[in-house]
Amino acid sequence: MDKETLGGGVAADRVESQISKDVKADADIITDAAFATEQEVKMTLREGIKLYPHAIGWSVLLSMAIIMEGFDVVLIGNFFGFPQFVKKYGEQLPDGTYNIPAKWQTALSNGAYVGEIIGLFINGIVSERYGYRKTMIGSLSILTGFIFIPFFAPRIEILLLGGILLGIPWGVFQTLTTAYASEVCPTALRAYLTTFVNLCWVIGQLIASSVLRGFLSRQDEWSYRIPFAMQWMWPVPIIIGCIFAPESPWWLVRQGRIADAEASVRRLTKAGTGVDVQKSVSMMIRTNELEKEVSSGTTYLDCFKGTDLRRTEIACMVWGIQTLCGSGLMGYSTYFLQQAGLPVDQSFNFTMGQYALGICGTFLSWALMTKVGRRKLYIGGLIALFITLMTIGCLGFPKGNMGVAIGVALLVFTFIYDVTVGPVCYAIVAEMSTTRLRSKSIVLARNFYNIMGILNNIVTPLLVNVTALNWRAKAGFFWAVSCMLCTIYCYFRLPETSGRAYIELDILFENRVSARKFHKTTVDAVSGTIGSTEKADKDSIEQSDHIEKVSI
Repeated sequence: MDKETLGGGVAADRVESQISKDVKADADIITDAAFATEQEVKMTLREGIKLYPHAIGWSVLLSMAIIMEGFDVVLIGNFFGFPQFVKKYGEQLPDGTYNIPAKWQTALSNGAYVGEIIGLFINGIVSERYGYRKTMIGSLSILTGFIFIPFFAPRIEILLLGGILLGIPWGVFQTLTTAYASEVCPTALRAYLTTFVNLCWVIGQLIASSVLRGFLSRQDEWSYRIPFAMQWMWPVPIIIGCIFAPESPWWLVRQGRIADAEASVRRLTKAGTGVDVQKSVSMMIRTNELEKEVSSGTTYLDCFKGTDLRRTEIACMVWGIQTLCGSGLMGYSTYFLQQAGLPVDQSFNFTMGQYALGICGTFLSWALMTKVGRRKLYIGGLIALFITLMTIGCLGFPKGNMGVAIGVALLVFTFIYDVTVGPVCYAIVAEMSTTRLRSKSIVLARNFYNIMGILNNIVTPLLVNVTALNWRAKAGFFWAVSCMLCTIYCYFRLPETSGRAYIELDILFENRVSARKFHKTTVDAVSGTIGSTEKADKDSIEQSDHIEKVSI
């Protein structure tokens, strides 16, 4: 035998040996992934808290950046009913009072949305390239400088510029915090940590309303400048926390950094609790490979291809419905209540109560999401909001001061919203996209929300402003119609995602399972196929994590 033949035979043996090893490694990954998937979907809330306490802490830390956004967005909306601010930036009416014209209310409210749209698209590209931690640190640093603009704004035009620039880092926070929360925790904790983002938003709103209520008695310019300055409280502590935070293991897997992903999982879990780090990362690898088989791209365009189009559409609509269901009345609550006849101090008291109820509602939603599921809670919330909006509209007809009754109706609306549509949306959006397209899918969904928010901020001032249509409480009818259309859409298009591992959701969407059959379809994570769609035992429906149990 000559050397060439011998050398070729040795090379062939090596190639065959390497292929054998690769096949064996792939088989091991599939087996480990199936085991980890089964363990994850069976995990209870108590077990999740015990096994992943560090993941909870880091997710909560990053989500606190949303408090800043909620704080400032509510400042602008409530400043429209703040006498000192209105006198500085508004116009004097014939009767001697001051008012921010509807066009400037629209511009100031939409300025932040414009900036957020820019920031969101930047985040979709930058966070996937550099990771969540570095993107968060950079955005917080930029925000610190931009706060100077509204603080020193001499004219309303400069105030608008500040709102646009501040909106850029806010746009980053909106999606990055949700994506990070969904990727550092198991299925049992996913709903709680993603909806905690909504809780942070409401906390920021409550703080803003309380601060403004405290400064009502002050008559100088510091009554509105100090609230702007309070935004400087947040960035530095969060930046310090982000420096030490672990990177998302899912992002590390997408970058091919398997060893770093395992190290990240170790930091997110509690040592000695029995979490098999390698099997957990194998599940991430298997999910990533499955998604590459279905759709290899990770660009914005890929969000509109194949089954990802359906997932992107649902995510966008679910987030857009947060605005289309009439929540704009909450953002203008102080001004709205004053126009309905309430004194200034009482209008701020009602607004504080509104956001306090929002916090309580978010806590209640955590319990309901586990027992009822995402789909039923979301659709049920829309039906309840429709009824409340019709009630608010009817309160606009009686003569006399109906301000207190309208205020109570708004409190009821806020409570229902923050039990259902408000927090549940974050859980649904985080679960709707593939892991490879998550950051970009959430960006598109949030930007759809922002576009709807811009339209909302055009329509709502026209409906309630005394210098425009002046519908006051009758504006409830307009949003009731919108809310009804949203309910119809969700009934036919919104699937139940509660208790599903990401690989299960990928298989369900790839098999084009109807939205109304998601909760009663079994999934084989090994073969990537679906099983029976017959309804499970009636008693197990209340336990969605058991209904949606993986079959291996």
